[in-house]
Amino acid sequence: MSSYKLNVRTLAAALALLALPAIGFAADAKENWKNQCAKCHSADGSGKTAMGKKLKTKDYTDAKVQESFKDEELLNDINQGVTKEGKKLMPGYKDKLSADETKALVDLIRSFKK
Repeated sequence: MSSYKLNVRTLAAALALLALPAIGFAADAKENWKNQCAKCHSADGSGKTAMGKKLKTKDYTDAKVQESFKDEELLNDINQGVTKEGKKLMPGYKDKLSADETKALVDLIRSFKK
């Protein structure tokens, strides 16, 4: 085998290994939910936490609640945050979560429906 072919293969393998940490860097939806959302929305999405009750968060386990909004609205709320009557109820996460992570959170929220 020529040294050129060997060098190309070695370079390709090295680049693939370098890409692995970047691929695995994004947290999964359940971890993001636990770290960013569950304090208010609860682990199961019901909103039955002290903070959730205070803020009157939606019960994502309720099918009627799930039908009341579109995925795009959830994406926007996660990215931009939620404000009601001039009061910030939820911070936006556009600078903390990637587009894929945000979409995965939407999918997770949809999975809470009973």
